[in-house]
Amino acid sequence: MTKIILAPDKFKGSLTGMEFCDAVERGIRKHTSDVEITKLPLADGGDGTIEVLNFYLEGEMNSIEVHDPLHRKITAFYLYSEKKKTAYIEMAEASGIRLLQGDEANPMLTSTYGTGELIKDALDKGAEHIILGIGGSATNDAGLGMARALGYVFSDENNCELKGAGQDLIQLYSIDHSAVHPRLKEVKFEVACDVDNPLYGENGAAYIYSPQKGAAPKMVLELDAGLQHFNEVVKKQFELDLQLISGAGAAGGLGAGCILFLNAALNPGIDLIKKEANFDALIKGAGWIITGEGKLDEQTFSGKVIRGVLDSVTDQKLAIFCGLLDLDEARVKEMNIDCLFEVSKYAASTDDSIKNAGIYLEKSAEDFVLKFLQ
Repeated sequence: MTKIILAPDKFKGSLTGMEFCDAVERGIRKHTSDVEITKLPLADGGDGTIEVLNFYLEGEMNSIEVHDPLHRKITAFYLYSEKKKTAYIEMAEASGIRLLQGDEANPMLTSTYGTGELIKDALDKGAEHIILGIGGSATNDAGLGMARALGYVFSDENNCELKGAGQDLIQLYSIDHSAVHPRLKEVKFEVACDVDNPLYGENGAAYIYSPQKGAAPKMVLELDAGLQHFNEVVKKQFELDLQLISGAGAAGGLGAGCILFLNAALNPGIDLIKKEANFDALIKGAGWIITGEGKLDEQTFSGKVIRGVLDSVTDQKLAIFCGLLDLDEARVKEMNIDCLFEVSKYAASTDDSIKNAGIYLEKSAEDFVLKFLQ
């Protein structure tokens, strides 16, 4: 009996990872029953990650009132598994750019305070492991806002308390951690981080990302200076140079803040999901791994789900089902895959392919069986 692992990403705008698994299983079973199918949907920390993690964590969505990037009250959600004492928190739920109107975006004023409130709620529930996704931020505060919600106190040289927005970085003089949340040091924090930007400089948080969050050129310079100053304060008080840590510039410096304030590890999102899925152990002995995503292109090779699957493959054969192929033949050959199906080729048009992706994915799976399993 052939063991087949189904380990896809979503088809964005068409299918969730689990819907992919169901469609492929239907196609396979139309032509053979001599298979053992294991569904292991994956994600990379982006859209859909909560649904995928909940498949493994068996948790529930918790809603609480927190503050948005401009400190207005909103309701935000996070996933919590009482069984595994694990929480998955998306910082974008409380501190994301999607929460602001276009003219409200201003990384001088925005804060990650609401993300800290979500973390605090998970700590109060008894979480022992917190996974934090940090994509889509509206902020450039190096995590000061998040840390304030957890009991850190930031002061300027006149001993006046700072609120923890981007504009406060340049005024920072001291960090008081005497009253932080009592459980903060008991919890394992892991951060889904798929960028390697340093904290400051031409490739840092302010220069690369703050223009997307509403920063004009002058503001970019001010924010970068603030991040440099923040790092100097941290070096002096904690003897830690955050600029040397890859990924510290992620999410407006929240990567650095997670390292300093949470003692967190930064890891690619796909690696964290694979670990929760026990992926490398469960694929042992499989004859085939079938993975896929909506569009197969150059981004596939940098921290995406298929890259993560490729990294885990040993002696299994690999099939990829993609909605659209945007790689030349030479690049495809480099991937060392055993078969590739472009689902859109079954459709009459792009719109047809998107609307009926499940039907054409099922057809692709049927053709896969007829070609490789008969």
